[in-house]
Amino acid sequence: MATQDSQSFHWRYDELDDKNFQIRGRTLFFIIVLFSVIFLITLLFLYARWICRSSSSSAAVSDTTTLSPHVRPCSRPQGLDSAVIDSLPITLHHRPSTSSASSGESECCICIGEFEEGEKVKVLPNCCHTYHCECVDKWLTIHSSCPICRASLVVDSPV
Repeated sequence: MATQDSQSFHWRYDELDDKNFQIRGRTLFFIIVLFSVIFLITLLFLYARWICRSSSSSAAVSDTTTLSPHVRPCSRPQGLDSAVIDSLPITLHHRPSTSSASSGESECCICIGEFEEGEKVKVLPNCCHTYHCECVDKWLTIHSSCPICRASLVVDSPV
């Protein structure tokens, strides 16, 4: 019985040393492969993120600068033809005599400039919003909708 007690395994802190710890063969190979795969996946993820950021920033820059016919997004609506823009009705602005008129009726929302008495303004047909001729003409060369309510000014063909 005394031999069984001496052979039993007892943990003591001073017996736990790492001097004889070794990683050999297949274990070392699997550890190297695992870290290599993790490193590769991380690099691919960072590269894909960099590509997405650079392509979205270049698309934003091309949208805000000159609109080239080669770099035009397909989903974005195009502006109106100059003949259609010129056909929009032009009227003379008259200030309302009542004090109940809102400030939105007496100013162009594009340039935030007030309309002068007798000034030529364009009225959009679908929504009746009023703008300076120069302001709305620039807007409509790029967009095909009202700047305020986004009502479409494109007439759909019957086909």
